[in-house]
Amino acid sequence: MLLYTWVKILILIFMTEKILSTPIDSVDLAGLRIGDIVYLNGTLVTGRDDVYQRIVRKGNPSPVDLAGLAVFHAGPLVQKADTQWTMISVGPTTSMRMESCQSEFLQTTGAKLIVGKGGMGEKTAEACRSLGAIHTVFPGGCAVLAAAQVEAVEAVHWLDLGMAEAMWVLQVKDFGPLIVSIDTAGNNLFEDNKRLFEERKKEALEKLLI
Repeated sequence: MLLYTWVKILILIFMTEKILSTPIDSVDLAGLRIGDIVYLNGTLVTGRDDVYQRIVRKGNPSPVDLAGLAVFHAGPLVQKADTQWTMISVGPTTSMRMESCQSEFLQTTGAKLIVGKGGMGEKTAEACRSLGAIHTVFPGGCAVLAAAQVEAVEAVHWLDLGMAEAMWVLQVKDFGPLIVSIDTAGNNLFEDNKRLFEERKKEALEKLLI
């Protein structure tokens, strides 16, 4: 909760906020740049390693039409009472695990907004540029808070993969904050920061070695 509070403070001081609602069009994303903040209303579908493998590597059609929707790299904890599912916890998982097939996933499904943890690489950045999509980061350590932003669990698909790997179709309200890490111009916040830190490290070492 403390981390979330500090993120909110930084947003208020430095960053631009925007609310997105599904279905999302590339035009909705065109003005966003890395470091901006978005909140999501509408449909958010979880999908990670096994979902990507089925859709991209095995060629299975997605059981959910993901065109214009948001996909969350997450492994949720969900509880069932009678026929109703309730989201207990849904934190982001490391997005880089999906780097090898994220480009093909975006092209195949038409998803426009990816949510995860950490950055993604050059292939994803190029796909976001060419397809008009973005990658965003949800603050780590806030899985219970994220679950509170889920208004309803609409459906679940591919539950044979297990609870964490299945596709959960969620309705969310003000889901975020989501930090834009790759924008539709292909700018990559994490890669830019890596280069900046390397430059600063080099300068610091040079001073130490004088």
